[in-house]
Amino acid sequence: MNYLNRQPNYDKEPEIVVSGYEDFAWEGYNDILKEIKSRINKDKFIITVDTYPGVKDAEVLDNMTKRLKPDYIIKSEDVFYDGEKLTQLMQRNLTDDRVFGIMYYGSILDFIDDKKLEKARTTVNDIKRGTILIYGVAASLISRGDILIYADMARWEIQKRFRRGELGNYKADNLNDDPLVKYKRGYFIEWRVADRHKEKLFDDIDYLLDTNIYDNPKMITGDAFRAGLTKAISRPFRVVPYFDPGVWGGQWMKQVCNLDKTEDNYAWCFDCVPEENSLYLKYGKIRVEVPSLDVVLYKPIELLGEKVYARFGAEFPIRFDFLDTMDGQNLSLQVHPSTDYIQKTFGMHYTQDESYYILDAKDDACVYLGLNDSADKKDFITDLEKAQKGEIVFDTDKYVNKFPAKKHDHFMIPAGTIHCSGSNCMVLEISATPYIFTFKLWDWGRLGLDGKPRPVHINHGKNVIRWDRTTKWVYNNLIDKVKIIAEDGNYKEEVTGLHEFEFIETRRTWSDGIMEHNTQGIVNVLNLVEGEEAIVESPQNKFEPFIVHYAETFIVPAAVGEYTVRPYGRSKKRRIATIKAYVKF
Repeated sequence: MNYLNRQPNYDKEPEIVVSGYEDFAWEGYNDILKEIKSRINKDKFIITVDTYPGVKDAEVLDNMTKRLKPDYIIKSEDVFYDGEKLTQLMQRNLTDDRVFGIMYYGSILDFIDDKKLEKARTTVNDIKRGTILIYGVAASLISRGDILIYADMARWEIQKRFRRGELGNYKADNLNDDPLVKYKRGYFIEWRVADRHKEKLFDDIDYLLDTNIYDNPKMITGDAFRAGLTKAISRPFRVVPYFDPGVWGGQWMKQVCNLDKTEDNYAWCFDCVPEENSLYLKYGKIRVEVPSLDVVLYKPIELLGEKVYARFGAEFPIRFDFLDTMDGQNLSLQVHPSTDYIQKTFGMHYTQDESYYILDAKDDACVYLGLNDSADKKDFITDLEKAQKGEIVFDTDKYVNKFPAKKHDHFMIPAGTIHCSGSNCMVLEISATPYIFTFKLWDWGRLGLDGKPRPVHINHGKNVIRWDRTTKWVYNNLIDKVKIIAEDGNYKEEVTGLHEFEFIETRRTWSDGIMEHNTQGIVNVLNLVEGEEAIVESPQNKFEPFIVHYAETFIVPAAVGEYTVRPYGRSKKRRIATIKAYVKF
């Protein structure tokens, strides 16, 4: 079927309905602050609002001040070092690179002045009467308060505010800086320490405040919030996808995912990257948006499984995303670092091994993968450097293999392998999670959507390229290595990868009937790669039937155990296919 003729049924706003807490959700400042005000029940009452970096303080604090009329306001920003010193403390991890920093593994306390913190605590203790509002990032370190409210924020919303010039980094005078530089400071430092701080508060917060939409806040009780996260790990669920344009972007997602037709293109979709995506939790008529990372931090063993948690900690190690070049352009020629290089250079524990699963393709589609047998290392790097300076146009075909790609092909891309998708491909990228560590080598002479040259990192790339991954090795090891492991009538299960160097296993299953699965105590991630609809069910009725549509990615938590997938709706009595990824041991 031509993608332009496909009737879209992709759900862009998947929700988890949380029953029994309909009366414990509020929307709008009037109802929210009426609820908070009703809790004030003694002469000295402390309201603590702990916030994630990125919350619009002017909006939230202004409304709370006007409506609650606290007798005292204490801002947590006053216990942090000033912006200049914060930047100095972060400098080693920020680096001078536009994109890459070094992961920070310290605490939010590293950026707080101990004396100022102690003084703030003393001030609170010395107040004998009145309502005290303690507000800001890490506010609960001053006092937990009589009620503790946590104002959370989705990563994607923070990034959009960065791009629009509405938001800078915490206490940094960089509102108009390059969004990539602001993102880097968040990714490598601010969000790391904020998540470690937030993780300690999950069982203690009285209310969760969602301010992702300006002037339209939502609030739920802490019990309702925890019930939502607990429900997520008891059943299959989807995170909220987000879509983004790019210079090479295509037209496939616009049609199949029913996106805004007035946009020029869509290049990326993060369809399952829990560190970046959100969850929609529905309480009656009120929908609350929280970072999907919250469920990873709150219930890591139930979600990931004991083995995965022991290996990765509270990190979701599998990523599913879309790369759309249909009627678009080639991706940048790129390479990912080895585990050794990423550890020593950026402080990451593991690297971005990946694969391209071809969801759709035109007749001329291709994937660039590995070096030609005749490629000379010195000439290759020299030509890349000349091309970067604008002296030549890099001759990709002279050095890099170009393999035809068709629907349902699967290309393995272990770290160190030069690669990129050509135009007219719709790629489901299945990979390890450290998605930011892509070393672009050649970008076909393009500028980014911001009019600036896109970052190219030949200096890093040349240190990690595996020069032995040439034509014969690539053909024998990385292209569509399918092995049938079970077949019975119209049922077939195949191993489709990934390479033995990679820690992710992928299985593709075809059937017009029931496909039986078991998490075996390890989180599963699946995508419906063929068929219009499928239904996921529990043989023991442990969760409500869960419907998925074509190209949707869904997570099956380790705690689920047995589950089945079968054709449903428009696909009933038709053959469907899923691809499943999990960490192999």
